[in-house]
Amino acid sequence: MMHLSLFSRLIACGLLGCAALLSGCASVQRTDGNADAGSERVLRAHVTQTSTGRLIATDTSRTIDLTNPAADIWDRIRRGYAIPNLDTPLVEQWTQYYAARPESVQMMAQRAGKFLFHIVEEINRRGLPTELALLPFVESAYNPAAYSRAKAAGLWQFIPSTGKNFKLQQDWWRDERRDPIASTNAALDYLEYLFDFQGDWYLALASYNWGEGAVRRAMEKNVALDQPTDYMSLTMPDETRNYIPKLQAIKNIISDPERYAIALPEVQNEPYFVTIRKQRDIDIALAARFAEMPLDEFQALNPSYNRPVILGRHQPTLLLPIDRAPIFESNLAAHQGALTSWQTYQSKRTETLASIARKFGITVAQLREINDLGRRENSAGGRALLVPSQGQAQLASLEPVAVPAGTTRSTSGSNTRYHQVRSGDTLFGLARQYGTTVENLRSLNNIKGNNLRIGARLRIPGTRIRG
Repeated sequence: MMHLSLFSRLIACGLLGCAALLSGCASVQRTDGNADAGSERVLRAHVTQTSTGRLIATDTSRTIDLTNPAADIWDRIRRGYAIPNLDTPLVEQWTQYYAARPESVQMMAQRAGKFLFHIVEEINRRGLPTELALLPFVESAYNPAAYSRAKAAGLWQFIPSTGKNFKLQQDWWRDERRDPIASTNAALDYLEYLFDFQGDWYLALASYNWGEGAVRRAMEKNVALDQPTDYMSLTMPDETRNYIPKLQAIKNIISDPERYAIALPEVQNEPYFVTIRKQRDIDIALAARFAEMPLDEFQALNPSYNRPVILGRHQPTLLLPIDRAPIFESNLAAHQGALTSWQTYQSKRTETLASIARKFGITVAQLREINDLGRRENSAGGRALLVPSQGQAQLASLEPVAVPAGTTRSTSGSNTRYHQVRSGDTLFGLARQYGTTVENLRSLNNIKGNNLRIGARLRIPGTRIRG
């Protein structure tokens, strides 16, 4: 974690009139009752503004019984609040905004349910305020694949440079800014550093959104004008001015959802996923089939991979729902054959993308998409390209994997399925969908080229356990 030395930090804060305020805005008064059964702890966290413009915490007498375990993850989050409440017109505006959109809040909360336990566990381990677990509501709507115009990515919306500062790998194969575990660790490291630097959670959060340098310059400007340097007194861009009010608005709704007629989804105070370390290359589609999960659900938990294959040399960590992990391991152990249907192809300088696409049974558009090539690029240029391999990667056990839409099973007892061709289907896409190869589809259906007739009934190779 990045930290300034104590000496330099005190000098910086002294120049800004902050040295005496390192515990002011961020402090939360706690009084513990008797440790016997029935004792309670009073958490006081509300903000008022003094005559000098400084925000301080005052008593709101919010009482929580901590002698009983948390009912669910939402209850656990409420128990760990430690950032002073903000009560301003902007907070009221954003609270009403979210309250008027219950479906959106519920959708965000539903997505959050997969990650909240892990995030709250890490927050508690570090002794941080649990409000920070609500920050991805504001940052990304709790979508780990979110990508902004500013090129920020993931739950915590790291821009490329900040991601690199916190050692989040970003390359052709993967982007750890979208990895739920890696990005959470990096975000909490960054927030800890910002609070250590600013001594105030409002300024730390503003720095997370706007940049610590920008906040520091705004504070220096106020010092020069003999004005207060607290969060409410700074001149900020609209996005940053609305940032903490949005977080407070989400906090208000999570604190009392019934008041705002919002039904939060049930999220137990227990892990949703487990981690599995892989040492060998494996297709993303095949990993999803091993776990017997829809591909989109698997990718929602593992959104950091940029290519259809996960490289073992990266020692990747796969996230799987707890109930899917034993199924994944069982299917993996029973599997025979290759785990990936992809290979790296070293093109010749004179080859075109069209000729390579024909060679491997895919379209030029698919070849471009797989390899991040521009729409105007037509020459392979001697570069290494990711293409389908000629091998065969199949799931060892077909049952009880759900049959994809548009598929029927043969009733004759043969190990064959059928797919009715729809608009947009390609041999390449169907091969990936059913864990087979383009060559197998061509051979089984007597297809010579790549064209498919809409409505045609294709035979799909079966995949029962062998050996």
